[in-house]
Amino acid sequence: MEIDVLKEKIDLLVKKTNFVLRKDLIKLLKEAYLKEKNNLSKKAIYWILENSKIARKENLAICQDTGFPVLFIDVGKNVSIDFDTIFNIKKFLIESYRKNYLRESIVLPFCNKKPTYDGFVCHIDFSNKFNGISLSLLSKGFGSENKSRIKMFPPTSKIEDIIDFVVNSVKEAGPGACPPFFIGIGIGGTQETAILLSKKALLEPLDRPNKDKFLGNLEKKILKKINSLKIGPMGFGGNFTALAVRIKTTKTHIAGLAVAVNISCHALRSATIKL
Repeated sequence: MEIDVLKEKIDLLVKKTNFVLRKDLIKLLKEAYLKEKNNLSKKAIYWILENSKIARKENLAICQDTGFPVLFIDVGKNVSIDFDTIFNIKKFLIESYRKNYLRESIVLPFCNKKPTYDGFVCHIDFSNKFNGISLSLLSKGFGSENKSRIKMFPPTSKIEDIIDFVVNSVKEAGPGACPPFFIGIGIGGTQETAILLSKKALLEPLDRPNKDKFLGNLEKKILKKINSLKIGPMGFGGNFTALAVRIKTTKTHIAGLAVAVNISCHALRSATIKL
């Protein structure tokens, strides 16, 4: 791919992620707005939707916290990727954040230096399920990231134990993490695998049912229990503490069970492009 084309695509990815709320999220917010009976909560959802309209129209950040960029590079069949391509992807992403006046938020721990754009996380994976290269960018705000949780369960744990852990994690997050939430859950693998799955879960279309019926039913059960907390949009109460739950699983060791809960605020900023 020509270098100028790659640069344009990365800039488009950054803009879509930070300026445009995904269609599936807009759909779920609109459905919640129509169903919500609590007046303050209904107004909060309206403000969220209006904010997303202005951001899209004016090319402005959906939230003042423009997040920590988490980039997923998925390499499919019949394609190769080299060091120069990855280097340029990272370089252009940083340039795009700067060019689009997105807030510098990355610092080295324990160093009182000026924040920068450099230092975001990049994950590379390979798949035989598609052709080409797919780039997904998740701009993760830390109001909600700070509330995310990981727990190692015994392999004999019951489903109810996991449900309680997820619901209690949301309860502890409370209104300070800017509900209504989108909840990604990763189950299996090692600790880092489960955490990665919980983030990848948030990249999927959340207005569609899970292809796995068992997981889909579990998601509905968890969502119902979360909404029974009555924290509601921006903490005003009501029926919608969360708008969607998505679970991703993978194989694990016989001696343990990693469960990660990744909480996203209503401004779940992500986008995907193909190279």
